[in-house]
Formats: sequence, structure tokens, C-alpha cells
Amino acid sequence: MAENRLIQGRYRLCDTIGRGGMGEVWRARDESLERQVAVKCLKPLGPRHEPSFLQVLRERFRREARVAASLQHRGITVVHDFGEDDGTLFIVMELLTGRNLSQLLDDNRRQPLPVPDIIDIAEQVAAALAYTHEQAIVHRDLKPANIVRTTDGTVKICDFGIARLNHDIGFTARLTGTGMAMGSPHYMSPEQIGAHPVDHRSDLYSLGCVLYELTTGVPPFDLGDAWAVLVGHRDTAPAPPRTIRPDLPEAYERIVLDLLAKEPDDRPTDADELVKRLAGARHPHSGQGAGDTTVTVPRLPSWTRGITAGSPAGTDRHPRPRPSDRAAAVLTDSWTHGGHSRPGDIPRGTSIASPAPPAGRRAVLAARLETAHELARRGRCFEAHQIYAEVLTGQEHALGPDHPDTLSCRHHLAFNLGRLGRLEDCRALAQDVAEARARVLGAHHPDTLTTRHELAEVLGKLGNWSAALRTHQEVAAARAASLGPDHPDTLAARYEVGIGLGRLGRSAEAVTLYRDLVAARTRTRGADDPDTLRARHGLGVNLGRLNRWQEALAEAREVAGARERVLGPDHPDTLVSRRETAVALGWLRRWGDALDTYRQVAAARERVLGAAHPDTLASQSDLAECLEQLSRPDEAAALHRRVAALRRERAARRR
Repeated sequence: MAENRLIQGRYRLCDTIGRGGMGEVWRARDESLERQVAVKCLKPLGPRHEPSFLQVLRERFRREARVAASLQHRGITVVHDFGEDDGTLFIVMELLTGRNLSQLLDDNRRQPLPVPDIIDIAEQVAAALAYTHEQAIVHRDLKPANIVRTTDGTVKICDFGIARLNHDIGFTARLTGTGMAMGSPHYMSPEQIGAHPVDHRSDLYSLGCVLYELTTGVPPFDLGDAWAVLVGHRDTAPAPPRTIRPDLPEAYERIVLDLLAKEPDDRPTDADELVKRLAGARHPHSGQGAGDTTVTVPRLPSWTRGITAGSPAGTDRHPRPRPSDRAAAVLTDSWTHGGHSRPGDIPRGTSIASPAPPAGRRAVLAARLETAHELARRGRCFEAHQIYAEVLTGQEHALGPDHPDTLSCRHHLAFNLGRLGRLEDCRALAQDVAEARARVLGAHHPDTLTTRHELAEVLGKLGNWSAALRTHQEVAAARAASLGPDHPDTLAARYEVGIGLGRLGRSAEAVTLYRDLVAARTRTRGADDPDTLRARHGLGVNLGRLNRWQEALAEAREVAGARERVLGPDHPDTLVSRRETAVALGWLRRWGDALDTYRQVAAARERVLGAAHPDTLASQSDLAECLEQLSRPDEAAALHRRVAALRRERAARRR
């Protein structure tokens, strides 16, 4: 695959972030939705391979896409799209920022991870497997490299490349007929090795191998060659982890050894049972004997460190961070924000834990929530509102009003109200959510700051620019302190500060801010990144407000040229910059040049958006005013009449 290749006219391949047996994974940009994604492509194969072998690989690749796309759980990597382009099969996934468990061990010089981290990972993976197995899907290749811990603490299972649907009779024969290896030797269950029937308990065995390695630093059978490893899985009892790691609580050692039982019937019945056993080990009954060991874990429950808010509720067009740091080899950067909450962020005495609802009910609520997100993305906001309200009622009943998942749903409900035009209701509910998240998660938690960021945008829409600016400044300062001054979320908040300054007539301050922001975004994302160009656009607008029109014109022209090159000549941002060029030309009394530019923008918007679109009508009004300045009143009047008629037609259709 070639860098900068455009897949299906939509996904721009940027750089390779991973390679595996089936393919390679690219960091890419979704040109349609302006977001970063991961694109997994079937690796090109030479003519030496038999056609049957190639067919098997393609079958496995298609199966991965279908299986993964059917799963909707916070602990499983989201698949956005699947297709074939010029003979290349591809899957489009969320782009995670974080480290897979193998990388975490490497970072730790192959030393065991801290016990609290192991417990948290075990609980999150077990919950994801419980959901997956409920869907009658077995992963069959669970290993540290296929489990990612994102920067916000969420643990996600990736790569369902050899997953098996339990009801799919004959799948094993089809995919192993060429003798292709299925699974990874250090993590394969005895039944996989012996070609016996495989079910969900095979995944539990593989998870036991993963937890053993996290606990001790080595797999349960760390032998010289693959065959010796396989024989070890089949015939040899693993050394108890506490012989290598004495500080591991006995309760967890028993869980790991039970997962590694040779016979499936001797393992936990299912992942739901494993979830309960892990919870019981974390909170042992008071009547246990003195020999039982209680685990010292952070006071903050694990579910508050893995908060994911789902799809963005707001209309934030800023792409998520690139995995350009040490996390670059991970396959997937959910839109969720980085960072960890701290135990001290929860006030003492605050009760936020409720009994977990059954996994089936959790899955139903999660599926309904994703349906609401999709409806909102499609502009069907009233239907989305009804589902958000329904899910919120269920979450409040099952989890409690202050559970982070409940607050996440309230966040989405609030900003969907904004899409429905109910801005004051949106503001009031968003204020409540921000206060609740600050109380439960902490004032500087990324989710708290996300709600406050979007609350500030609503305050601006309501015309309360002083409060909006103050809130954006506070969010920017908090993000700079917790995430760093160059983190994309920090820069996004600083961009909004610039807008507020401009709206309040403080354009000199805005110019200074935007110059600094352009420098930071150029340094971190490059001169042609859309966010860098957006900051340059803001700089040019505020130069114009200061009557520095020659500078504003030069900036607008350069940004318009860069946007045309990067985004295309008819992209909305390109057209906005071209309009700013015309505005500057008009203020410089160069009305003839301005007229040509206004005509180009109006024609492009009518072609792309339609004659009655508000942006097209605004361009026609611009054109009419320019004609008036050129003493061409008849043409201007005709345009004004046309715009008025189109607006009446639009209003009638909406009624």
C-alpha cells in the first residue's frame, strides 16, 4: 500500500501504525467526516500463494469485518466501515491512543504489572468477553497484543480476525483446511491445540494466559520452541503465580489457575461467572479466614477510570489526537479524552456505586445508546431525544443517577436538546451534568472538561459571550495543566477562547492568541493540517476587525489556497476562506476583484448545497451588495428578489 493513497475516494492513508499476519494497519483520515481513523488492509500477496490460500485469507478478513461490526461494547474496538478498493479489502476502525498489553510489559522491561492494574484489566476484559459470548462469538486469538489499554484507562479487545460464530457449522474446516495456524501458541487452549471443539471457555483459558503473563512477566509456558509450548498447554500444570509473585493475593491466583484448567468443564462456567468472582475477590466477605488476602486497590472503582462517552454529543469538528507519540503502534484513538481520574477527585462520603445490572441489560442499553448516537449523526434529533431519555431512565434505575455512564447519557441528552433548538434547556442540563461530573470524577477529569467545553459553546449561541469566554479560558487552563499545552484538546479550547475574544471586541488579544495557536498547531500537526488552517483563518478574521486589511487579505488568500489543496476547491472551509478574501477586497475598495470572488463562492455553494441552502442564499446576498457598490442596482435588485423568493419557498416547505 502507498502512503497518501485514497481508499474508495474517502479514506486518506497517512502512515503505517501496525503490521500483522493478515495485513497492515494505517493511520488514515476520513475525508467525509474529517476524523482520524485506523484502516486495516489485507496485505498484498505474491503469486507464490495458492488460490485456495488467498481465498481463505479473504474469507477470514471479511469475517473479521462482519463479526467486529456486529459488536457494540465499550470494551471492543468499534468498526466503522468495510469494503474493497481496487482488489484490496479494508476495514475502517476507531483510532485508539494507548498501548497494547504486550507493549505495556515491554515498557515495564517485561516485569510484572502492578496488582491494581492487573485487576482492573481483568475486570474490563471479562466484562467485554461476557458481552461477546452473549452474542455467540468466540474470539479465539486473545493475547496481550490484541488487548489495548487506552490513555483514559479503558481496556479494549481488538482483532476478531479468527473469531468464530458458535452457530456457524463448518467454519473451522473451511478456515483450517490449508493447515494455517489458528491462534498464538503462548495463549492457545488445549482444545485448540488438539483440534477439539472450541467454545467460549477457550477464550477464558487464553485470558488466563494473559493474566498469568501480566502477573509474572512471562507466559505460563515460556519454553524454547512452539511445539514445546503447545505440549505444555496440553500436558503440564503451570507453576502457581505466587511462586513467582508472592504479593499476588491468593484469591486472584486461584482465579488465574482455574482459568488455566486443562478441561473446559473445570474452568469458570462463563465470563459472567468470572466477573462475579473478580468482584468477590476485590471485596471479600467479612467472615473470611485470616489466610485470605484483601487486595489493595485504588479507592476509585474501575468503571470510573475507563469512562468512554460514546460518540461526540457536540458538533466539535476538531479531529482526535494522532497516535504520534509512544502509542503510535496501537490500531485504534477513540474520540474519548485521555487521562486518569484520581482517587482524591471523589469527595469522601460520596456514594456512587450501584449493583451492576445484568450483562444482557447492559448490552441492550448500550445498543440503544448507539442507536441514538447514529440518529443524532443523521440529523434525526427528535427520535434520538426519545431514545436518550429512555436509556437515561434505565441507567438511573440500574446504575444510579451519579454513575459515570448515567452522566454520559445525560451529557448526550443535553447537547441533543441544543440540536433541537432548545438552547436554554440544553444550557441548564449541561450545567447540571458538569457539576455532577466535577463532584463524581473531579473538576479536571477529561469528561468534566468536555461537558464544560460544550457548555461554553452553548453559552455563546445564547449570546452570553462573557460567560462563554470565561468557561473556555478555565477549560483551556485545566487541560493545559493536566494534558499539556500542546495536547489537541487544550488547543481546541484555546481556539474557542480566540472566538470569544473576537466576539467581545478584544481582537488584539485574539490576534496574539491565534498567532501562538498557529505556531503550536504547525509544530504538532503540520502547516497544512485543517486545524492549523482553521487557526490561521481566525487570525485573518481578527486582523480585519482591527482594520489591518492588507494583512487580512494576504492571510485569507494563503489559507484559501492551502484549503483548496488539502480539502478541495468546493469544501465548505475553502469557500469560507474565499469569502473572507472577497470581504477584505471590498474593504480595500477593490470591488471588481471582490465581485469575481463572490460569484465563484455563490456558484460553488449552489452547485454543492443547492439554491435554497442558507449558505447559498447568504452568498447571493453578498453578491447583491457587491453589485450595489459597483453601481449596478438593477442586477442587485434582481438578486435580492430571487433570494427573498427562495427564502419564502424554504419557509413554506419547513411548515
